[in-house]
Amino acid sequence: MTDVVMPQMGESIVEGTLTKWRKKVGDAVERDEPLFEISTDKVDSEIPSPSAGVLAEILVEEGKTVSVNTIVARIQEGDAGAAPAAAAEAAPAPVPAAAPAPAPVAAAPAAPAPAAEPAAAAGPLSPLVRKMAREFNIDLGQIRGTGAGGRITKNDVESYMSAQAARTMATPTPAAVPAAAPSMATTTVAVPPASGGAAKFRVEPLSTMRQKIAEHMVASKRTSAHVTTVHKVDMTRVAKMRDRSKAEFQARHGFSLTFLPFVTRAAAEALRAFPIFNASIDGTNVIYHNEINIGIAVALENGLIVPVIHHADERNVTGLQRAIVDLSTRARSKQLKPDDVGGGTFSISNFGSFGSIFATPVINQPQVAILGSGAVEKVPVVIDDAIAIRSVMHLALTFDHRLIDGALADQFCQRVKAILENWSEQVL
Repeated sequence: MTDVVMPQMGESIVEGTLTKWRKKVGDAVERDEPLFEISTDKVDSEIPSPSAGVLAEILVEEGKTVSVNTIVARIQEGDAGAAPAAAAEAAPAPVPAAAPAPAPVAAAPAAPAPAAEPAAAAGPLSPLVRKMAREFNIDLGQIRGTGAGGRITKNDVESYMSAQAARTMATPTPAAVPAAAPSMATTTVAVPPASGGAAKFRVEPLSTMRQKIAEHMVASKRTSAHVTTVHKVDMTRVAKMRDRSKAEFQARHGFSLTFLPFVTRAAAEALRAFPIFNASIDGTNVIYHNEINIGIAVALENGLIVPVIHHADERNVTGLQRAIVDLSTRARSKQLKPDDVGGGTFSISNFGSFGSIFATPVINQPQVAILGSGAVEKVPVVIDDAIAIRSVMHLALTFDHRLIDGALADQFCQRVKAILENWSEQVL
């Protein structure tokens, strides 16, 4: 039997949240096959199976946060023939509980049962189901679970509430209950009912990643004095070079050439000239970082993450584009390591890839600035009293006004702007 433990994804990580099981008890697993997914303060990741065999036991359910090195499951080594035995071993818990259940329900259907007893009979309950039961005064003993092992799910609770609402509207309440009570009870239990018993809303808990993002955003706003300055940049020279090079670049390297590595390259040069933007605040001290490690915000299906290009100032456009493609690909496939998201000293948010002209990004703590790049658009501009068509982009620099003043922020942006508008470095 092999113990599967919660891994330590970095020196500073002390716990992780198990967000999803890829296998269920009785399933055959191969060594290094994705077994479950976890979420930590640093990164979301898939965890491979440490050995081949059959998943014999799951000890930590989805959504639970445990310390590193906690045993979360056990694998019976060997072939898949052990699967029936493992499944049979896991099955007994719900079976005996199902037999005595009808008796109390038939004997006293109207009497509310304690929440703890039905919870045990129905298997482990999710926090959402417990919350709904408390808020709407629901006797979980009256609900038949359709989840694994008879577990009660959110859909089971909503279906029960809709059925109760329809029954309440069709059947008069007992005379012993005051006249006003049925209306109150109906309103409380039947939050969803309207026409046809359809729910007016649904409740979903925040994912672990969304909770972490929320915590970090609120903490950043509470910590830093956010100010954003916006500068317009003529990207025509870069756009023409990119148009000339992108077909050969794609054929040579196997990935596309975007505008982002140009912006990243210019930002790295500006950080050399203005090291205060590559700093952080520690109490009453300013920490100036000698390495320029630029984080690139990557949008995921249900959130975002900021993997870091270490020593970004030592890379050319091709190297930066390769790093961006690699980090974003691994971020979306949950293959990032803690080192990939640690050590950032400055960040860039490329909201222009989604068509946004400009935005006011939030500082990634403990950094003191973040640069946002908008969409590159062809627009008419006036040059020497004549109208010309130019490729234009807006840069938005959000900075911490505790450390950086507006004049310095504008000088930083002007340096980035000058590099991009007078681009001369070849990419092929």
